[in-house]
Amino acid sequence: MIGFGGREHALAWKLVQSPRLTELHAAPGNPGIAQLGECHPVRAVDGEGLLDLAHSLPADLVVVGPEAPLVEGVADELRHAGVAVFGPSKEAARIEGSKSFAKDVMRTANIPTAEMLSVARPPCVLKVDGLSAGKGVFVCPDQQSLDDGLRQAAGLGQPLVVEELLEGDELSLFALADGRNAVALAPARDYKRVGDGDTGPNTGGMGAYSPVPEVGAHEVERLLDTVHRPALAELARRGSPFVGLLYAGLMLTDSGPKVLEFNCRFGDPETQSILPRLRGDLLEALAAAVSGDLTPDAPDTNEEACVTVALAARDYPAGGDSGSPITGVGDAEAAGALVFHAGTAIRGDQLVTNGGRVLNVTALGPSLDEARQHAYAACDLISFEGMRFRGDIASPPVNVAT
Repeated sequence: MIGFGGREHALAWKLVQSPRLTELHAAPGNPGIAQLGECHPVRAVDGEGLLDLAHSLPADLVVVGPEAPLVEGVADELRHAGVAVFGPSKEAARIEGSKSFAKDVMRTANIPTAEMLSVARPPCVLKVDGLSAGKGVFVCPDQQSLDDGLRQAAGLGQPLVVEELLEGDELSLFALADGRNAVALAPARDYKRVGDGDTGPNTGGMGAYSPVPEVGAHEVERLLDTVHRPALAELARRGSPFVGLLYAGLMLTDSGPKVLEFNCRFGDPETQSILPRLRGDLLEALAAAVSGDLTPDAPDTNEEACVTVALAARDYPAGGDSGSPITGVGDAEAAGALVFHAGTAIRGDQLVTNGGRVLNVTALGPSLDEARQHAYAACDLISFEGMRFRGDIASPPVNVAT
């Protein structure tokens, strides 16, 4: 398992439940993952170091969590050396690594998406073309927000893509892909803005929930036919078959669903709300994707709802926190919650903060409301200096613009 965040902790938590798993190793991992397997001090973008580690173990399968190693070509380096990898090639990962490339794929494949604009005039959305850890999107409904967005985007030093501003409810839909076929996981909805009521700047994600009541199995299959399968076919036509997790961020508009963005990996924090509902063997499904023989049936999902709340540092997303003691994680887990480590470290025998999003608190329940209550009750048991979190995750949905 390559990576070190809450997404990777959730993936590791699910992978160790597989009867096929013999050993779990992580690079570099985090304190939560260290309770499930062995962590190694190799950076997620260090292709040479990861290859040496994979050969020394030896690893039967490498699962790449974050986007940066995929966009930089780590999966190619491993595959070329004979290591099986769940994660797309550098060329296929451009579907996340370059907004303009993704737009070209969607245009060629007739995938519905937001229209690109030649001039930045409100209302519009500014997006930096490359990776930005979820913080390179600026919603500009008026001139003041546009001026602010242009100023902040300029600081990121990347080309800009300007799009129409869409209205509706967002949806995250993940699909396992073996280069040709796509099999959906349960849909989820995440919360990108830092503040309640979708206020403040965009973040990597402040919470998520699954299922999404208005999106059933029929709607999911229709989205696969409209969005994921055409994208896979177009990438394959270009000689870059996509093997890994193709994540479509969608806006459900009055005129139908439209793609806001594609990502080339499991989403964070949606993964933390999807995997606890998954009944099937995740490791078996990932191995099937890598070997090119995904079955057409969607993995079995239980009927429970799941809610995840991100506990973040006081200054997030502008800054993080390091070294503040964290208490109450054991109490939250004893109360029935899952606590995934997103930005933590161990100093001596003390768990401390080490990032912007520090912990993801996840809870299951027979309904979204009950799962939400369980999640927030667990959040109240955890404490670190400056801890902040949204109080409206999985509240009744409201229309938002992005």
